[in-house]
This record gives sequence, structure tokens and C-alpha cells, in this order.
Amino acid sequence: MKVMKFGGTSVGSAANIANVKKIISGVNEPIVVVVSAFKSITDKLLTTSQLAAAGDYSYEREFREIVEQHVTVVCKLDISESQREKLAVEVNKLLDELSNIFKGVFLINDLSPKTSDKIVSYGERLSTLIISYAFSDYEMLDVTQLIKTDCAFGKHTPDMELSNKLIRNAFENSSKKVLVAGFISTCKTTGEITNLGRGGSDYTAAIFASALDANILEIWSDVDGFMSADPKVINNAHVIESLTFTEATELCNFGAKVIYPPTIFPVYHKNIPIRIKNTFKPDAPGTYISHNGETRKSKAMIKGISSISDSCLITVQGLGMVGIIGVNFRIFRALAKNGISVFLVSQASSENSTSIGVRSADATLAVRVLEEEFEKEISLGSINRVLLETELATVAIVGENMKYTPGIAGKLFETLGKSGISVIACAQGASEVNISFVIKNKYLRKALNSIHDSFFLSEYKALNLFIVGIGTVGGNLIEQIRQQQPKLMEQYALKLNVVGIARGRKALFCREGINLDNYKTELDEKGIPSSPEILRDGIINMNIFNAVFVDCTASEPVSQIYGDLMSQNISVVTANKVAASSAYDNYIKLKNTARERNIKFLFETNVGAGLPIINTMNSLINSGDKIVKIEAVLSGTLNFIFNTISKDIPFSKAIYLAKESGYSEPDPRIDLSGMDVVRKLVILTREAGYQVEQSDVEKNLFVPQEYFNGTIEEFWANIRQLDSEFEERRKKLESEHKHLRFVAKYENGKCEVGLQEVGQNHPFYDLEGSNNIIQITTERYNEYPMIIKGYGAGASVTAAGVFSDIISIANIR
Repeated sequence: MKVMKFGGTSVGSAANIANVKKIISGVNEPIVVVVSAFKSITDKLLTTSQLAAAGDYSYEREFREIVEQHVTVVCKLDISESQREKLAVEVNKLLDELSNIFKGVFLINDLSPKTSDKIVSYGERLSTLIISYAFSDYEMLDVTQLIKTDCAFGKHTPDMELSNKLIRNAFENSSKKVLVAGFISTCKTTGEITNLGRGGSDYTAAIFASALDANILEIWSDVDGFMSADPKVINNAHVIESLTFTEATELCNFGAKVIYPPTIFPVYHKNIPIRIKNTFKPDAPGTYISHNGETRKSKAMIKGISSISDSCLITVQGLGMVGIIGVNFRIFRALAKNGISVFLVSQASSENSTSIGVRSADATLAVRVLEEEFEKEISLGSINRVLLETELATVAIVGENMKYTPGIAGKLFETLGKSGISVIACAQGASEVNISFVIKNKYLRKALNSIHDSFFLSEYKALNLFIVGIGTVGGNLIEQIRQQQPKLMEQYALKLNVVGIARGRKALFCREGINLDNYKTELDEKGIPSSPEILRDGIINMNIFNAVFVDCTASEPVSQIYGDLMSQNISVVTANKVAASSAYDNYIKLKNTARERNIKFLFETNVGAGLPIINTMNSLINSGDKIVKIEAVLSGTLNFIFNTISKDIPFSKAIYLAKESGYSEPDPRIDLSGMDVVRKLVILTREAGYQVEQSDVEKNLFVPQEYFNGTIEEFWANIRQLDSEFEERRKKLESEHKHLRFVAKYENGKCEVGLQEVGQNHPFYDLEGSNNIIQITTERYNEYPMIIKGYGAGASVTAAGVFSDIISIANIR
């Protein structure tokens, strides 16, 4: 036989009731159908009760809504008119009873638990009555005569032995097609109406399934089944196809509101499987719960993540607890006497402290009863005042596959650490099915996403990018990301999610991701005013996991927010040379922060655009080699100028062509000053392991200082004065078969930049166009130094270098 339970949404309208009728019509075996109150009715009954007890006349409006909801279903139900009239009389009778109870509560301004239990019972009584007319071939049993309860700590618990006997007897004498109300019960001693708690209709169904030895218990609602995580928080959460009873219990107890937690207990002992189904997607497989979770076991180490957002942590602490027997007994006895449920316990091995997790609603009472229990010890100072921490969340990862699998806890806490999330307390049972931990509530979304991503519950690993600067480099980068997104998702299960874009004084943030097809339009239309400070605060407040800040500007103020971002575990990828070439103390602080926070601070494109220079140097040093000398042509702009000068193209025109070709800055004096090369040399020298400042670099420049003064128009007018000098020098070099190169050099603790004449045997002689070259001499590569050569300028190659740094954070191969 089969027991099928349908929730409030499933039966919330005449159309939905017809849908349920269609579902159960395919069952060709004895069946018990358990139904809940219509959607939201239980909440409305409780709200109306509270308003009436407070003497608030608005309870009448709430009651009218309850009446209207039921009358509407009766009017639209697919039954004959004569049946509809008969049903309306019975429904109105119940509604009149309910109205009189509300009037009584309103008049005496009092709502006892007994009265409240009776009021909420009308939800299921009304829904079952109405549905019984639609299911005319089903026999309606009075559940108040079948499920009997005891009372303890103000809560009603079913007397299983008595209830089972009554259910079996009733079913044996029935038509074997039975309809019953969920949630409702009666006290076995007084006969008064009680209930099985919110969500108790699931429990009713489980009790019937256990009593009648059903083949399966089906829970039908408006969800597809147990999800790997809360889909409201994690977009790519998926349905878990199978769970063990233990896994399902753990997930239920930690906030997965798919089924009422006590539901599992009755069927577990009879080995009756549970199937969670969606009434509105009856063909979907749902979630199957059994002793072994079906033979088809998941390879995932964890099945799901669940959480309780309204958590508080209470800590009893004191040196007087050490070695004293019975302290924990007193803690839990005091809490149990007051009906306070504890969902997490964490104790130090020193016995110096015990922390317990409780719901926020119970926190104040729990502190009071514990301080009363330990009043003497607190007054003597052997135990401290009870500590209450609020605004917390408790998260649990659940899975039978965690048993005997080393490294699960390590991976969990590493994942949280990488996201900058501190664990306040944690607990794991010897069963190894659940690891629970407490964090600040504000980090809950970030924690859930990080864990879901890390344990491969997500279809894709996500990197959430904030891109600042959408000029030539930034624009090229975004286009490259747009083009590569499908391939990265398909081949590497990597999703690059651009959640922030900023330029000038406008910024756009979108947690779900910005459409890169029309990001400029969105930025213009939906962007907010921005500054480096607003940008920093917006990124930090988004509190998103796997976050990467990408700087495609040359802005010093933007570079100054790196430290704040990195302190919040946000990696930084930058084409901006300011930070890495700034004061050495700032540079080393950023490097250390990245190391301590286990994040990335990457700036490969600061030197040589897309050439793998810094990564290569780091590999040499990390393998134990030592760099003793660096020689490099690091300015693609200057190399283009000196390669372009000819008999027909004077120096001034070569500069103009560099600007027109996009190699130089809009103001080419920035390139001609050599400062860009100085910064690059400083970065290289620092990455080689030496402490150097920009002021330590000796500059041998080829354009006199007076040409850097005045306006850009004056520069263009005056620079022609140097054409003849450079032409003479060019002729001389041509006759000697030499070329001019602007070389950066480090050797024996000395840094210098300046023009050099290189002959045909020099590796820099054949350097073409805007290419860069670096020659690295190390203790190992001494006689034959290492040479890296290639494009050293251009928006597309620089953007590709930035893209490469981003991909390296994802650690894909």
C-alpha cells in the first residue's frame, strides 16, 4: 500500500485539487491520502488569533480573507451543484464555529494554548472536508480519533503504540481508499484537540505509513525535492536524487524545510522509503530516501549543505569547570526543564568552556536559566557570566561519503579561510555524517557559495570578477572574457562571472552577473556614481565568494584600495604598475597580505605586457636559483620609435606614429621620460629578491628636461628641434651596424636605465617593432643567460596577460 501526503500549495485551489485527483487516480493499490490546510491558512489563523487576543478589530478583516479563500475553492470545485450546496452548508457550519471562537478570544483578550490548538485545527478540517467532495470515492476518516498524543514541556508527542492500533483497526474496516487530515491529533487523556507541530501533516503521513506497513511514503509539495543548498542563495543548487535516512535527518534538522524532521523516525524503523515529489512536476524524479540512499551512490563527498540563519551561541566558561563532573549535565538539565532545544554543542578538551547553539527566540531565556543554575559559581568567580553571541548562522555539511574519508574537515576550513570567514565554533559527531560550524550571519551567503563550489556540488567553479577600467586594455579584456566564457564552461567547468564594472565616475554591480554583450549601455543607464572609496565599499559589502579585483587603469587612487580589498580575501589582478612600483614597504605589505590570506596579488602585465617574465623569475627563485643580472628592453613604445626612425622618418614623426598606432600614452612625454621603464625595472628587481626604490634607479635620458615642461601643444612644436641630432646619430650607427635601444639594467646592486648602442652580436640588435626582450642571468643560467622575447605593448596582448593571471587563480589545466 501507499501513503501520499499533499501540502497546502498542492491543494490550495480548485485547479490544484483537480491536479492532485489526477495524480492519485493512477494508484492501483490501497492508499491513504493525507492533506494539509490550504496555502497560508495556518499562518492566517494564527495571525487572526493574535489580533483577536489583542483586542484588535482588524482580526475581522483577516477572518473574512480566510472565509473568502475557502468559499472560492468551493465555488470552483469540479462537483455537481447539489453536492456544492451540501458542501457549502457544512463549510459554513465550520466557519461559523470558528467565527464564534474568534469573537470569544476578542471579548476576553486571552488566547490559551488549548484555544490556539483548536483554532489552527480548522485549517485541516476545512480543507479535508472540501477535498472529500472532490474525491467522492475516498472514505474520510476522523484523524482526531486515530492519532493520540501525550503532553510534555508544553509540546504534544504522539503515543505511537496506541495510535498505531487505532489506525490499523480503522483501515481494516475501511474501503482501503482513505482521506485524512494532517497535523491534527487529540490528547489521549482529555480528548482535547492537539496538533503535531508546524509541518505536522508530514508527520501524520509517516505515522500512518508506519502503522500500516506501507510500501512507500510520498510527500508531494511545490519543491522538486531536497536541494544541494538553498536555491535562493545558490543559483546552481540542484536536486539530490537520493539520500539515506541519516542524511535526510541531518539536512532537516539544519533548516532544509522539505519535510518536517520528526517525519523520518516512524518510517525509518520500518524501513519504509520516502519519495519527495513536486505536485506541479509529477514526472520529475524527486528525492528518494531510504536506508542506503539507493544503490546508485553519489561520488560527491558531501550530499548537501543546510543552515540555520537565526542562530545564537551561548558559552558557559570558567576555570572552575575544569575537572568538575556534572557541569554539562546541569547545563542541559536546566535548558530541558524550560523546553529549550539545543542544536549544536562544542566543548574544549580542557573542559574550560562549553558552547551551545540555540535559536534566537530561545536565547534570552536560555541565558537567564543558565545564570540562575550557576548563580553560586558565578558569584564566587569560578564560572564567568554566561556569554551570548547573536547575529550568527549555523551551517552543516552532510553526507555519508564523509565517513572515513580523510581531509574533509581540512578542505572545509581551508575553503572558509580562503573566503576570509572565521569559524566561531564547530562540532562533528562520531558518525562523521555531519560537520557543523557557527559563523557570523553576514557571511552566510558567501560561506554557502564557497562550500558548494569547493565540494563540486556546483556544475561550475565560479570566479566573480570586478573589472575597473574599460579603455583599450579593459575593453579588450572584457571582449576576450565574453568570447571565452562558453569554452571555459564547457571544457573546464569554469564560470567567469563579471559582477562589477567601473569606469571614470560610474560603477555597475550585479551579483548574478553582468551581460557582457551590452555592458556599456547597462553601465551608462544603471551605473551609480563611483570613486575608489565607493568602489571598495561596494565590493566588500557584496561579500561574494571567489572574488577577484581586476585593475585595468593607471590610477594611483585605485591602486590604494588594494590593501583593503585583500584584507577581505579578495584577490587582485592588475595591469596598473603603481602599486608594485610604489614604496617598497607598501609593495611588500601587499605581497605578505596575499600570502597570509592565501589569495593572489598578480601583476604579470606590469612588465612586458603578456610575456611570462615575472612568473618565470618566480619559478627560478622558488626552485633555489638566484638572479644576479637583468638586462631588458621594456618599453614597446620606445623600441617602436627607435626601430621606426629612418632616413625618411625623423625622430619627431616616429613619436607621432607611436601615438597614432596606440603604442604610446596620449601624452608621449610619459613614455619619453623613461619613468615607465624605471617602474618596470623596480618591479623586476624586487621580484628578483632585492629591495629597491624608484629613487635608487640611475636615469640616463635622451630628451632634455625642457621638452617635458609646458603644454602638449608646445611639446609637439618643439620636439622637431631634436630631429637633426637624432638623424646624425642614426647615420653614424647605421655605418657601424648598430642600433639604439633603451635598456634597463640591474647588476651588483645597481639599477640604471638609458640609451645604449648595440651591435649585431648583441641579442637586443634584432628586436623588431614594439617587442620587448629580457635577458636574465642567474647562478644556473650564467654562461648562457635566459632570454624572453615577444610583443611588449598593445592592448590585446596586455589584456591577454591579465586574462592569463585571472585563469591562474582558477588553477585549471
